[in-house]
Amino acid sequence: MEFSEGKNIYVQIRDRLVDQILTGMLLPGDKIPSVRELAVDLEVNRNTVMRSYALMEQEGIVDNRRGIGFFVSSNARQRLTQDEKEIFIKQELPRLVHQAKVLKMLPADFKDLFDQLNENQNENKQ
Repeated sequence: MEFSEGKNIYVQIRDRLVDQILTGMLLPGDKIPSVRELAVDLEVNRNTVMRSYALMEQEGIVDNRRGIGFFVSSNARQRLTQDEKEIFIKQELPRLVHQAKVLKMLPADFKDLFDQLNENQNENKQ
């Protein structure tokens, strides 16, 4: 994983795990990597990973089973889908609509582009 500037590393780790939950790579009840394991894999401090896990636990995304590890919560995907939609609608979509207006794009252009991008992603998964 490559980290970008402008966003805390622990948040980027959380975002990566959230993406894995939303895409179905991690399912409810799945054990996520141990703090130590993920810290070694990502070459970051264990406290950084622990901070990510604590944030996700606070958000209700993961459950900490003392002595066993962290597991994806049973309702994590539904909760994340709702939260991420709200963030997209409030933050990303207004910028996208503004840029589309500036470029004089029409809603039909978006549908065609969306369909094309979706098709390309499906081909890349095969």
